[in-house]
Amino acid sequence: MTREWTEADRSGEDAGRTRRPGTDPGLRNARERRVRTGGVELSVAELGDPDRPTVVLVHGYPDSKEVWSRVAPGLAERFHVVLYDVRGCGRSTAPVPLRGGFTLEKLTDDFLAVVDAVSPDRPVHLVGHDWGSVQGWEFATVSRTEGRIASFTSMSGPSLDHFGHWLRRRATRPTPRHAAQFLGQSARSWYVYLLHTPALPELAWKGPLGKRWPTIMRRVEKLPQDGDHPAATLATDAAHGAWLYRDNVRDRLRHPRPDAYAHCPVQLITPTGDAFLSQRLYDDLEQWAPHLVRRTISAKHWVPRTRPDQLVAWIGDFVTAKEEGDPARPLVADAPYADRFGGRLVLVTGAASGIGRATAFAFAEAGARVVAVDRDAEGAARTAELARLIGAPQAWAQTVDVTDEAAVEKLADTVTAEYGVVDVLVNNAGIGLSGAFLDTTSEDWRAVLDVNLWGVIHGCRAFGRRMAERGQGGHIVNVASAAAYQPSRVLPAYGASKAAVLMLSESLRAELAGRDIGVSAICPGIVNTGITTSARFVGVSADEEKRRQAGAARLYGRRAYPPEKVATAVLRAVARNQAVVPVTPEARAARVLSRLAPRALRALARVEPRL
Repeated sequence: MTREWTEADRSGEDAGRTRRPGTDPGLRNARERRVRTGGVELSVAELGDPDRPTVVLVHGYPDSKEVWSRVAPGLAERFHVVLYDVRGCGRSTAPVPLRGGFTLEKLTDDFLAVVDAVSPDRPVHLVGHDWGSVQGWEFATVSRTEGRIASFTSMSGPSLDHFGHWLRRRATRPTPRHAAQFLGQSARSWYVYLLHTPALPELAWKGPLGKRWPTIMRRVEKLPQDGDHPAATLATDAAHGAWLYRDNVRDRLRHPRPDAYAHCPVQLITPTGDAFLSQRLYDDLEQWAPHLVRRTISAKHWVPRTRPDQLVAWIGDFVTAKEEGDPARPLVADAPYADRFGGRLVLVTGAASGIGRATAFAFAEAGARVVAVDRDAEGAARTAELARLIGAPQAWAQTVDVTDEAAVEKLADTVTAEYGVVDVLVNNAGIGLSGAFLDTTSEDWRAVLDVNLWGVIHGCRAFGRRMAERGQGGHIVNVASAAAYQPSRVLPAYGASKAAVLMLSESLRAELAGRDIGVSAICPGIVNTGITTSARFVGVSADEEKRRQAGAARLYGRRAYPPEKVATAVLRAVARNQAVVPVTPEARAARVLSRLAPRALRALARVEPRL
């Protein structure tokens, strides 16, 4: 095996490098070098400071390195980022002859040549997608790369050896479950059979399929419509890449290596909507990768294009943890739903105290990035500070009055520009109001509706629209109340505002279901928070209002139902995509009565509580 890289004259900014990495705007500032190995010349692009840890991105089929253009710039802010066109793709040359030129052994030679060129003295952090991940598993499990790879992040591409063992176990132990898994993955792999046919893939890619592929991807995968992907070399790349399957799949699945154990920490990112790979493929992965961190993401196959912000966060945290000697740090030990929410961007309104603060902390413990929003600037800042200590890789505070539509829109613009599109929105901000209807003024009604209803509407509109435009799903949580379906003579305004939130949530859930955006209405009951001390009691004197506030606080204190349990219900609702979630026992009982015995609930509504 020969390895060498070109050396241009040293009058340029970087010896051996030019600035022609491709046509993708995301890679416009990359430095290119040419690496020769095994009869081919590879196009290698670099971004970031070469003195920092090196992250190598390997693309899949039928892509070129441009598939990483939305990920690489984000990682380059913290690392030395290297991405290269696999042999036969993009600006790299193809082997002659093609047959036998794409074996995993030769692809490993290419990888080592690139690594020796860009990071000769330090191991690199490997990231692979699709066939880049298939290659990555080979690199991370063969002995000749040991010591050259510090960590491996895999997405949408299994090890062919692991896959072979997976198939063998299910074929030799044909239980109903194994048979269903075997048949299910066989159906998902329909394209593999076609790629083994002689000449047909080449004709298809150089003909109608190559021309229509960008449109197909935008429609099926909901990829962003831009001019930088796929590359202009798609038809040729895809025709050459068919040999990846022909040179490797059949042989490896029939004769999988028995020693395919990863010699570095592995982060597995599994898109739950991947049309080509079953999540069950990775059930036994711990036996092959002892140092394994699992992530799941609600996305389809082409995650580097659809969720670059999420990948930047996960890859960055994983690499940093390994560099600091703690490869398991990104996945908080024993934290509920850490694999689901780690690295996700979560925004919580009313986060300065109570249920909002507890919810922000719960997402932080699960490894989410948190934006704490409240009109109380000091309280929001404190929540963000504590969220970082609890486990959030990043947390920020924003001061906003949710009743101000323009301010909420500006907040959405700011968050999207600085942190990315919000994955989970929790509309929690709310105020309490108690008193008879005839004692409640128009101003009182306006105040409670502005916060409890319009604040939710503003949040749903501003952030929900951006979720829909991104096209990769999300989740909206609206905190309602048991008062939404439990009438009370002393809560007409508050109950009406929360009933409106409940119906808004149900209607919005129906509207956004086709866009993979879930909507949940959380209905706590009597929860021990500070809302009682700030709730207004109308129709009474100031002294009587203070007495009732103190009485309500005592009642809620004796009930002693903590806001942390509501926060747990919020995370569970998002993870399970639940529609309406009564939380406390009394909230659940009232929900049942509202459906089965509404007359009994109406009778209870006539009782005036004593505080």
